[in-house]
Order: sequence, then structure tokens, then C-alpha cells
Amino acid sequence: MPDPRPVRVAVLISGAGSNMAALIDAGQQDGAPFEVVLVLSNKPDAGGLAVAQAKGVATATVDHRAFGTDRQAHEQALDAALTAHDVEVVALAGYMRLLTPWLVGRWSDRMLNIHPSLLPKYPGLDTHARAIAAGDAEAGCSVHLVTEGVDEGPVLGQSAVPVQADDTPASLSQRVLAAEHALYPRTLADFCRQIRSL
Repeated sequence: MPDPRPVRVAVLISGAGSNMAALIDAGQQDGAPFEVVLVLSNKPDAGGLAVAQAKGVATATVDHRAFGTDRQAHEQALDAALTAHDVEVVALAGYMRLLTPWLVGRWSDRMLNIHPSLLPKYPGLDTHARAIAAGDAEAGCSVHLVTEGVDEGPVLGQSAVPVQADDTPASLSQRVLAAEHALYPRTLADFCRQIRSL
């Protein structure tokens, strides 16, 4: 018998959290297969924290600067916050820290990320500029499982966005971001339904 409860999701952010807001809104719909129960940031001044609080979601900050160069100690503090909130799945949404193998292993097959390219094209940074420079007809975004390699995990969902002749990285970024806001909640919902059916 599948567990009827929504999957408890935490979203990790470092900034404004527009994808986070889309995930929270989707998780608050009737019948949603997941619920965002925690928004966690490595930056105390991340704008998304106030957005999450306004939507009634618990927030926490684990400032990476307090840990100096000890990345694993920082991640152990993050993990303690996730555990305290009974989190089942972690969604990265503009979380601007490279993760250590320790945290990736701890949340293996339960941590998702969204990336602004059609992976395996353009992992890493400057994806929109790279797509335009290559003369690509389309760009887009991908949701993937997090593995130790940067943006190398199995792709769970993608959405393509046409590249227009007059596109700049900024204009293309805005259209891809709109696609992200639709793709991420849909893909996370499918993933959480799958978890509950196992």
C-alpha cells in the first residue's frame, strides 16, 4: 500500500529563490505528492528566506563562512538541520556551493538539482552564453539527480527553449528561467510519486 503522505522536501538556496518559490507553491496545491517543509540557505541575507517565510515555510541558515575551509563540517551542520525536519528529499535551487562526496553520498538518489542547459551540454557556468556562441537552435533546462560529478547525474526531466536570433545571455536566461519554474515542480512531483510507490 503506497504511503499517502506528501514527501517532505527541503530546498537549498543561496539567493532570491525563484525556483524555490515555484516548488513551494506547487507543494501547497491540493493533492500534491510533496510538501516543502524547510528552506535552508548558506547565506543569512538570501532573499529567498523572506519569500519562504511569507509562504509559511520554516527556514534555517547555516552560514558557510563560520566553518572556514572545512566544507564537510558545514555540510554536517546542514544535514543535521535536514534530519531535524524529517526531510526525505532535497531539492537544490540556486545553491551556489559545490558539494562534497560526503553530503552527496548521504543523500544519494534523494537529491535533485536544476541546471540551465540541456544536459549533457554545458555543465557548469555561463550556459546561456555558451549556447549562443555555439549557434545552438535551442537551449533549455534539466532536472537531474546529484552525483559527485558536476551536473553529471541522471537527467529526470528537460524543457527546451528556442534560441532567438537577437538573444543575449540575459534575454535567453529569462526565458529559460520561466521554463525552469514549470519543469522543476513537475519533475519533483513525478519523482516523489515514484518514491511513494516503491
